[in-house]
Amino acid sequence: MVAQSSIQELIDKLDAVSVVSDYVRLEKRSDRYVGLCPFHQEKTPSFSVNQERKLYYCFGCRKGGGIINFVMEMEKTTFPETIELLARRFGVPINYGKSPIEKKKDNRVEELNELYRRVTGSFHTILTEKPIGAAALSYLTERGIRREIIDQFQLGFAPADRYWLYEFLLKKGYSPEFLALSGLFSRKYPQVSLFSGRIIFPIVDRHGQTVAFGGRILGNGEPKYINSGDSERYKKGLLLFGMDKAQAALRAAKEAVLVEGYMDLIALHQAGVSNAVAPLGTAFTDEQAKLLCRWVERVHLYFDSDSAGRNATVKAIFTCRKNALSSAVITADKNFKDPAEILQKMGEKYLHETTKSYILEFNYLMSYAQSLYSFNTAEGKYRSVAFLFPYLDILDSDIARGTALDMIAKEFALDLRAVQLDYRRFNNSSVVSDLSGIDNLRQKENKTCDDQSILIAVALNEEWYEQFRVAVSIHEVEDPVAKEIFVALEECFKYGENGLDALLARISSPSVREKVLKRGFSKEFSINTETFIIDGINKFKQRQLKRRNDEIMRELAAAYGRKSSDYRYIDDLITEKMHIDAELKRLSSPKNT
Repeated sequence: MVAQSSIQELIDKLDAVSVVSDYVRLEKRSDRYVGLCPFHQEKTPSFSVNQERKLYYCFGCRKGGGIINFVMEMEKTTFPETIELLARRFGVPINYGKSPIEKKKDNRVEELNELYRRVTGSFHTILTEKPIGAAALSYLTERGIRREIIDQFQLGFAPADRYWLYEFLLKKGYSPEFLALSGLFSRKYPQVSLFSGRIIFPIVDRHGQTVAFGGRILGNGEPKYINSGDSERYKKGLLLFGMDKAQAALRAAKEAVLVEGYMDLIALHQAGVSNAVAPLGTAFTDEQAKLLCRWVERVHLYFDSDSAGRNATVKAIFTCRKNALSSAVITADKNFKDPAEILQKMGEKYLHETTKSYILEFNYLMSYAQSLYSFNTAEGKYRSVAFLFPYLDILDSDIARGTALDMIAKEFALDLRAVQLDYRRFNNSSVVSDLSGIDNLRQKENKTCDDQSILIAVALNEEWYEQFRVAVSIHEVEDPVAKEIFVALEECFKYGENGLDALLARISSPSVREKVLKRGFSKEFSINTETFIIDGINKFKQRQLKRRNDEIMRELAAAYGRKSSDYRYIDDLITEKMHIDAELKRLSSPKNT
């Protein structure tokens, strides 16, 4: 494997114009070189090369990327073969080892991988072979989980003694300093395990490596589930539980079954539904939807039948649709709460059969809307119909939108033209009903533009990403395009990949790749790049602080409104607000903008 240091040295030395000129006759125009595209027939040049950023892009067929990718396309060679070919041309020695920094990072990652493998095995052994795990094993058996599934998912049990794991790992030769960085122990009390007296669910990435754990309490108690916190190796919003075991089935079926929790996922896999995956203790995220987009076209939602489950289903439908996935809702037997309960009480065959009964997303939304409001009044009918309008807004086809409006009119026994007028009025009122509405829309547009611009600037200047990721959490990025770029940057960082080709390969959406390439050809990020990115980081910080400031004001209002106010709590809130105000003032000062 070619060392990343060699790849980076090659990228630094590459002359984009010289390389592309071997295949395309180029002419200089302003700050770009243009020629006839080698990827499609054309008479007027639309193919362009940016020498400074080492990019190529055709404005006709929209094909583009970095120079390494260009040579791969032209020569039909693999990535390693292309690296060797270009390295010979530009006199770059190929190092198949790694730099000291890369080796240190790899060693730390491998040490953590080995630690998590060992802990996974130890918890599994305790569950399946030790008397201390007998109660947990009995619990799983009573829930209908077979031993081979317990082994397949490497389920385990963490002893109730919160100091046991620390002492066990010390005896295995791990240092206190290393264990403090492992994510397995409390930050405040480094010898106390995060997991004790719980059934353990190893969380495995797509490559089969355990990167975190989930834990379920035995019996009653809160919280019922706890999960590892986010770390360099694990971002819960970016992974799906069971993905390592589901990938082959997802590719084959082009469909995923999405469930809410660990036990539901395991129940479905036991019942032979091997394309089932689950979020990790959070709502289904845009990043998780984008991950599924790589393999599937539709998601079947199989959530709890209670009120919380129905709400989660509606949110998941919107998340799927926003990320170019269609969805359907599995209509299981309402006598049971979830797939895990169906397995326990009715068995595998019955559970498998339930996955075959579903309704399409919009039919589900119409039924849900009817359950929210009374149909005995005109107001109730309007509210039910208006509930569906935001869904229509995220449809990417006028034909689909028109069909949906027609379905609403028929389902609710309403005049189609009246429904169309209400939808138009709904959109108009949400945009231009008053001046504050216009201001809010402009702020939203500016925020979206800012998010995209900052992330694209970081993508085109990847040396800034490490500083950016320390300062900004992905959950603070609101624009979906910017989020997808952030995810791709994080994956490149995690796996030590450099260069624009590596980044573009990890962006699943063609339109997002195109945005990065097009703006890479513009001059907007060529001047004062450092100032632009630092200002961007500060804007994210200000947004986060302002959001917390708003929360504090609401908490203060509630605290003052209570008859028996907790004045110490109020003082703490006021102190925090003073600190936030001071930080906002600092960030908005001229030297920080």
